[in-house]
Amino acid sequence: MEALDRWHEVVRTRNPAMLNQILAEDAVFHSPIVFRPQQGRDLVALYLTGAMHVIATPDFRYVREVVDGRDAVLEFETVVDGVQVNGVDMITWNDQGLITDFKVMLRPLKAITTVHQKMAALLETLS
Repeated sequence: MEALDRWHEVVRTRNPAMLNQILAEDAVFHSPIVFRPQQGRDLVALYLTGAMHVIATPDFRYVREVVDGRDAVLEFETVVDGVQVNGVDMITWNDQGLITDFKVMLRPLKAITTVHQKMAALLETLS
């Protein structure tokens, strides 16, 4: 799947400038912390850029992928400030290969708390 390959390239290079090339204009981001979905390419790019800085540490790696048509579930592991983080990215693409929906789920609770604190501080500086 070309769309999935492009997502992996963004993660591998940690290049947030590539996000505008792979996100649909009406993309939606579902945060593990924020209750309300974040809508629109710019806002989704902001959250994914933050995640690249916080979650995509040198320890970040995908450990499992399940792909069905235009949907993918990617399980990842990483370490953030010494805390083991296990999570899942659930991604949906449209017919043009652009991401329309991106949901992140995290565990355990200590990981959620750590990521929340770091993302909140970072998003304040990015917005």
